[in-house]
Amino acid sequence: MSCVAILHYAGPPYVGGVEITMAAHARVLVAAGHRVRIIAGKGASTTPGVELWLNEALGSRGERIEPLARELAAGTVSPAFTALVDELSTWLAHALAGVTAVMVHNVLSLHKNLAFTAALQRLHQAGQLPRMLAWCHDFAWLDPLYTPELHPGYPWDLLRQPWPGAHYVVVSQDRRGMLAELLGLAPAQISVVTPGVDLAAFLKLEAETLSLVEDLKLLEAAPLLLLPARITRRKNIELAIAIVGALRQQGHAAQLVVTGPPGPHNPTNAAYLAELLALQDSSGAGGGVVFLYEHFTDANGQPRHVSDAMLADLFRLADGLLFPSRYEGFGIPALEAGLSGIPIFCSDIPPLQATAGPAGHYFALDEAPTTIATRIAAALEHDPRYHLRRTVRTRYTWEAIYQQTIAPLIADSR
Repeated sequence: MSCVAILHYAGPPYVGGVEITMAAHARVLVAAGHRVRIIAGKGASTTPGVELWLNEALGSRGERIEPLARELAAGTVSPAFTALVDELSTWLAHALAGVTAVMVHNVLSLHKNLAFTAALQRLHQAGQLPRMLAWCHDFAWLDPLYTPELHPGYPWDLLRQPWPGAHYVVVSQDRRGMLAELLGLAPAQISVVTPGVDLAAFLKLEAETLSLVEDLKLLEAAPLLLLPARITRRKNIELAIAIVGALRQQGHAAQLVVTGPPGPHNPTNAAYLAELLALQDSSGAGGGVVFLYEHFTDANGQPRHVSDAMLADLFRLADGLLFPSRYEGFGIPALEAGLSGIPIFCSDIPPLQATAGPAGHYFALDEAPTTIATRIAAALEHDPRYHLRRTVRTRYTWEAIYQQTIAPLIADSR
């Protein structure tokens, strides 16, 4: 795979939107098999497999940078500035040896270290840089706080003139319009690559949960429904399977996760499981039903215990609780769904009415699965939280952003 360099005034673990983005990009690039090199004024190693090249003269602060910044703010380009550009040009050429794509954050649009900008521009003009992806988060020439420090001519104009051959990247459609106007480019010439979220870290997912989610492609489900129960007849899992089959026949990519194994106390449960597997095929549910005991196993293929932590993970990931029990003594899953903030689709029986209350979407045990499926789909269709949840997990995780937008940009560099 290629070697990708990520450049900025500072790198992780310093806290800032750009530094967080750099850390996330480094992580997903390494996971995809790329070699990654962070080049910055300061930083530390936060991701295994990432090379770190530091030079204080690339930073936005420091005893060498701040006097030059004051001179430049007054409109003076001193010999000391030219000497630093010479020095950084030589150092960067060495630091970028073997790199096939360079992701430069803010250095082409912000004035925090114009010697860094000018050194890059010199190498770029000389054809000594690989394909440059210029991530522009902030624009000095469009910020009233910064424009008093800018002057016509070199090096300030480097921040408002397009660099031939550089590919510009922004984080939103709004920023695309701003940069296009500043540089005189067509918006289509500028890529939009949004920031994202670290799903596993934000939801505090267990490593085992994350592995299951990836293996079973649960993030692609729409909706992802959870049935936390052992496989026993009173849980009425056949109705849940028929509902999922109806949802899938109606065009939804529904997926149901049944967390428990077959119940150990009733000898008829093996026959019940066989019935469920047959119904899975005949109902149209197909691969839309996941019996977790089949996938979460030990080295001998035996079902592993689903911990409370994993169950909580599944509640946080799910779009809804589907709980069609015929009988319950109380109905704890409704409480867990309430804490997780997900819709509750459940049988209309007194214990579940008592725990879910008006938050429940109830159905009669003798209702047709297609009718129940239609009502579930309608409830989710009118729930903007469901649509946002689905959008985030399919488009706004760092992994999704890499696959959809960053990987094609890197591929164009080869």
